[in-house]
Amino acid sequence: MEEGEEEQVTVAPPHVLIFPLPIQGHVNPMLNLAELFCLAGFHVTFILSHYAYNRIHHAVTARFSTYPAGKFSLRSIPDGLPDEHPRAGARVLELGSSLKSSAKPLLKQLILTHQGQPSVTCIITDAFEFVADVAEELRIPFMFFRTFSACSFWANFCVPQIAQAGEFPIQGMSHEEMDRPVRSVPGMEDILRRRDIPRFWRVNCDINLAKQTMKSAIQESRRAKGIILNTFESLEGPILSHIRSHLEPTRLYPIGPLQARLLRKPNSAGGGGGFWKEDNNCMTWLDAQPDDSVVYVSMGSVTELTQTQLNELWHGLINSGHRFLWALRPESVVGSETDDRMGQGQGQGLGRVVGWAPQEDVLGHRAVGGFLTHSGWNSTLESIIAGVPMICWPYFADQFINSRYVSRVWKIGIDMKDVCHRLTVEKTVRELMEKGEKRDDLLQKAYCMKQTAIKAVNNGSSFDILIQDIRSIII
Repeated sequence: MEEGEEEQVTVAPPHVLIFPLPIQGHVNPMLNLAELFCLAGFHVTFILSHYAYNRIHHAVTARFSTYPAGKFSLRSIPDGLPDEHPRAGARVLELGSSLKSSAKPLLKQLILTHQGQPSVTCIITDAFEFVADVAEELRIPFMFFRTFSACSFWANFCVPQIAQAGEFPIQGMSHEEMDRPVRSVPGMEDILRRRDIPRFWRVNCDINLAKQTMKSAIQESRRAKGIILNTFESLEGPILSHIRSHLEPTRLYPIGPLQARLLRKPNSAGGGGGFWKEDNNCMTWLDAQPDDSVVYVSMGSVTELTQTQLNELWHGLINSGHRFLWALRPESVVGSETDDRMGQGQGQGLGRVVGWAPQEDVLGHRAVGGFLTHSGWNSTLESIIAGVPMICWPYFADQFINSRYVSRVWKIGIDMKDVCHRLTVEKTVRELMEKGEKRDDLLQKAYCMKQTAIKAVNNGSSFDILIQDIRSIII
């Protein structure tokens, strides 16, 4: 080297290990994040349970096959549950508990034996404090990716204040009492009602797996170098400000909507990672329907319906007289499967029922004019991106708060929580789908929100900052 010439130092790209709760609603956004990291030049190791791996590894491998060898690695560990465990409904929480007890030593071993890849420089997880324990033990920086909305995060963060104020709803309250406002969550004083609080907070019992899981997840947030949220400032800006003021110096990264962020990447493979086989024939059926005429119905990957709920939703849809496409997940009806009566709608040419659907494609189809949803955060964002107004029928956890914000704050849908009666379903579907002032207003606001989401993606500042901060870890 000649005098005065500086030596060039080559810095290896970051190697990020991602460990999601291995259910569809958590895996999907984490896979989107993994692909964005690959597009940024990172190495990614993605951890699944054996059960989840067996369901999706072919699709995931195909999705990432366009990237250079070694850029993306898919690994699996046992979750400690028998194969016949449903991993759905209220019992989905047993998955997290089982993984916590069985996976910790395996994760440590996997990190220390990173076959053929650079050392792990950052760990990202969503629901597991034991992953944070391993990261701290190995002195690896880690971040939490909270896969729910900022408004849900903040409401759960404020649970101690709600309890101190005596505002927790107790089972057995009247309809009027459940409509009373919750005043002890800053920024939500005129928004939340008692019925908008997730069901696991509605009982006067501290020994509750759902409650303890959420409580632990929120309290653990301050341990991390950063918190990643699949949202954007123009959607949840006021709530994000409250979260920042209580998490500092932990950094907050609102990098969503990830689905739309991937769509603008020309080299993105996109898709790939569904736990159930998609029935793409439903797209052909949609092609034959008039514009904005179909209600798309999906209750997500965890919701379990009783036979009574199934019948009430079904008859409400039929009686509304509007076309519908229903993605009814296999084994999602407790104690029974669909009966022959569900064929009558298809026989009349009114509706179509499939086991699973390519949801983003369905919502983006010209024939779809509304979405009857469980208000999971992924589904909510996908509906926003498509500009499709919603009917919200939440089932679990953050979905109750999401549905309230969809109807009360963003005004892009109708909240139907706590009600499952065919007359209400029929009335609400008509209100959503039939021409008039209500539908016109919902469509206008949904269109404006779609444009806002597109603008947020084009302004990549939060995601760019995340990429820079992860790179800085190894410099």
